[in-house]
Amino acid sequence: MRKLITDFFKDNNVIEVIGIARNGKDAIQKIKTLQPDVVTMDVEMPEMNGIEALKEIMSKTPVAVVMLSSTTQKGTDSTLLAMEHGAVDFVAKPSGTISLDLHKIKEELIQKVENAANIPLVKLNRQKQVHTKVETDSVMHKATQLTTSSKVNNWNKNNKKIVLIGTSTGGPRALQEVITKFPKDLKAPVLIVQHMPAGFTKSLADRLNQLSEIEVKEAANGDILRNGHAYIAPGGYHLRLKKTGSVYTILLDNVEPPRVGHRPAVDVLFEDNSKFNDFDKIAVILTGMGSDGSLGLQKLKKTGNVVAIAESANTCIVYGMPKAAVETNLVNEVVDLDNIAQAIIQYLP
Repeated sequence: MRKLITDFFKDNNVIEVIGIARNGKDAIQKIKTLQPDVVTMDVEMPEMNGIEALKEIMSKTPVAVVMLSSTTQKGTDSTLLAMEHGAVDFVAKPSGTISLDLHKIKEELIQKVENAANIPLVKLNRQKQVHTKVETDSVMHKATQLTTSSKVNNWNKNNKKIVLIGTSTGGPRALQEVITKFPKDLKAPVLIVQHMPAGFTKSLADRLNQLSEIEVKEAANGDILRNGHAYIAPGGYHLRLKKTGSVYTILLDNVEPPRVGHRPAVDVLFEDNSKFNDFDKIAVILTGMGSDGSLGLQKLKKTGNVVAIAESANTCIVYGMPKAAVETNLVNEVVDLDNIAQAIIQYLP
């Protein structure tokens, strides 16, 4: 496995492999000596597993870590734990613990390692995300300037509401920060698209459900939308809605191709919701690579009452998706991650 991954980067102009480690203990020592910009690490390792090694690395020598994980239940749960402890991203191994067909994920791994190399150290360890008031104010002021053209018209707190959230790289930790702050009696259903492969979205939903007052589940065909419930799109399926009378249910779609490489896609979630005007929408875009969600946001804004909230550059692991949304000039609020739950709640009944 180590040999295969090393070979992936042989002809890469951006990334040079400067060392390999046999296990977690070996990795900790070599990181101290070699001081790499990025580490790829398996969840499952002898002597010291990936989670234990990650905890020590992030507390003593923080570095961008991309995990490799099997899609077993244990593997997906461990990956979510790794995200909580500071890993920036992960790649699912194509066929179990020892995947000799790793070439199938070569391009994905290379891209995620290159992306990880550009993430500032200050973003990696949550405890280190300390910003002076001046820095925060200057970024927030600049962002507000970009969005003053977009006012919320006819916002009536008594109308029915729905919350739509889209995120990618850094999303699991961001979602945990937001969803766990919602009260049990939240007066809206919440639909979530997190870019993740099949299997991992179930672990994410279960983990958030354990930590939150609201009910969180991986969305299934036919689920009835209920206030105080959050539905996470399963990996491999776009998340749509179906209306029967006055009842809305979940409709999963694995027929429409991925959008810009993503299924589920935030654009599809937003576009689909633009067809329904029984409720006002609160559209939220959190940390993530790329621009998924900005086209869908434009459709949402054309067809109904919508408040758009984007995570600020201060707290994003990757300021890609929120930046693209802000550049549409349709975002109403640009907010640091720890204030996003409150920003959402203020628009609800």
